[in-house]
Order: sequence, then C-alpha cells, then structure tokens
Amino acid sequence: MDKLHVFSFRFLLFAALQVFVFNQLSISSYLHIMIAPLYVMLLPFDFSVFRLLIISFFLGVIIDALSNTFGLHASSLVLVAYLRPSIFNWFAPRDGYDPLKVPSIIDMPNKWFLLVFGILLSVHHLWFFAIESFSLSEILLILQKTFFSCLLSLLVCIILQPLFLNKAK
Repeated sequence: MDKLHVFSFRFLLFAALQVFVFNQLSISSYLHIMIAPLYVMLLPFDFSVFRLLIISFFLGVIIDALSNTFGLHASSLVLVAYLRPSIFNWFAPRDGYDPLKVPSIIDMPNKWFLLVFGILLSVHHLWFFAIESFSLSEILLILQKTFFSCLLSLLVCIILQPLFLNKAK
C-alpha cells in the first residue's frame, strides 16, 4: 500500500474510532478520550504547516459534523497542527529527524514521544475544554477535565499506536 492510501485509511479509521467508539463512551464527566491528535502527530516530519492545517481541519470537521460539536475538534486539531512544527523543532535531535521514521513511540525515544505528544495533547485538550466551556469562571473544571482526559487519552494513544503503525508497514 502506498503512503497516500495509508494516510487516507488512517484518516478514516481515526475519524470513525473517535466518533463511533470514543465519543460514545460515558466514563465520567471529567474523562473524554480523544485520539484524533494522534493522527496529526503520526504524520511525517516533512509535512508543511499548510498541509498539516488542511488535513487537521478536515479531520476535525468530519468529527464535529458526526459528533455535533460545532467546531471544537476542528479548532483544537488546527491548533495542534499549527504548533506541531515548532514543538518538533524545540525537541529535535542534534542531527535532525530521520525522514524514514515516523514521530511515534515506536520510531522515536519514549521520552521524546511522551514529552512532545504530551505537550500537543495537553494543548489540544485545554483548548477543547476552554472553548467548550467558553467561561473563565469554570477554569478549575476546565483544568480538571484537561488533566484527567489528557492522561487517559495519552494512555489509549500509546496502546493504539502499534495497531495503526503495523498496518502501514
């Protein structure tokens, strides 16, 4: 399977899993599993910001349309796509990134992945819950939802990665 087919398949799979599985789970009002940022994370290192923004926007719009969330996912994913190159640059290895590798826990050091993806996931969740609430009077609730949802989402994303990456190889 060529790369375009792999990215397209993952795109549809991430959207479907987010909408039909993880959005349907009612664990707690503080826990929302969001795996869509992992799709943005797993895109190749050499993708331009513009390309990342377009892909993230369409993934978010599809999730929003099927989840009735009115742009929450789209805006959160676009923010992650916009910040991703800068955060990657901050934590880049001295020799740069290997273009044959994927920014995943499998191809990159665990510490690098947890730090970089943890930052991106935290930004995503914080933005999502802040926009959802749209009130600074609920800042503690926003931070609680962000913290607990981010931890659970990170754990689920780590568990799911080998499934997504093995299909591409």
